[in-house]
Amino acid sequence: MADPKLYFVPTPVGNLSDMTFRAVEVLKSVDLILAEDTRTSKTLLQHYGIDTPMQSNHKFNEHQKVGQVMDMLRSGRTIAVITDAGTPGISDPGFLLARECAKEEIEIETLPGATAFVPALVNSGLPCDKFFFEGFLPQKKGRQTRLNELKECHYTVVLYESPFRLVKTLEQLCEFFGGERRAAVSREISKVYEETRRGTLAELAQSFAETGVKGEIVIVVAGKE
Repeated sequence: MADPKLYFVPTPVGNLSDMTFRAVEVLKSVDLILAEDTRTSKTLLQHYGIDTPMQSNHKFNEHQKVGQVMDMLRSGRTIAVITDAGTPGISDPGFLLARECAKEEIEIETLPGATAFVPALVNSGLPCDKFFFEGFLPQKKGRQTRLNELKECHYTVVLYESPFRLVKTLEQLCEFFGGERRAAVSREISKVYEETRRGTLAELAQSFAETGVKGEIVIVVAGKE
């Protein structure tokens, strides 16, 4: 029986050309690809001539799917996990499988590659030698408690946000962090309309309230002085 192995393979956050040669090779070589959205991933796989079988693995079914996937790995299969964009496990499905494989000492290999917050952090012009990655804030329960905790952080804080909630989140950050706190908002990273706006939280909240916003969002906020 072949040795089982689970790969976490980053996929482009914007430009399809950001896919690495190695990522393509791995996706062609494995027995199965677990994709967050098979419809989205189909475009990527077709672009690179990858015809490996694919199944869905998203936040709504990953708990139920863990046992099935682990059985396949125990039987000696090699499996790759991809998400719609970026690195699996970073605000996307992946952790549950990684935890189970670690428990059973099934080999895990994560390829380096695209992650939206890294270019956004560097583009911000804010200190990035030390930073705190929060990901998505709680939408309801615990949100204010979390904001109260984050406002005391002395490191640069990185958040993910939906374009539909961006203005509201910036206004809340003004309320908790203070409107004069420096920040940056990056959107559409690695895409045609990539943009980074910098300023105070108050300035950014007003700017996006006036212009609206589309695309995936990363908010970077200066740490407490």
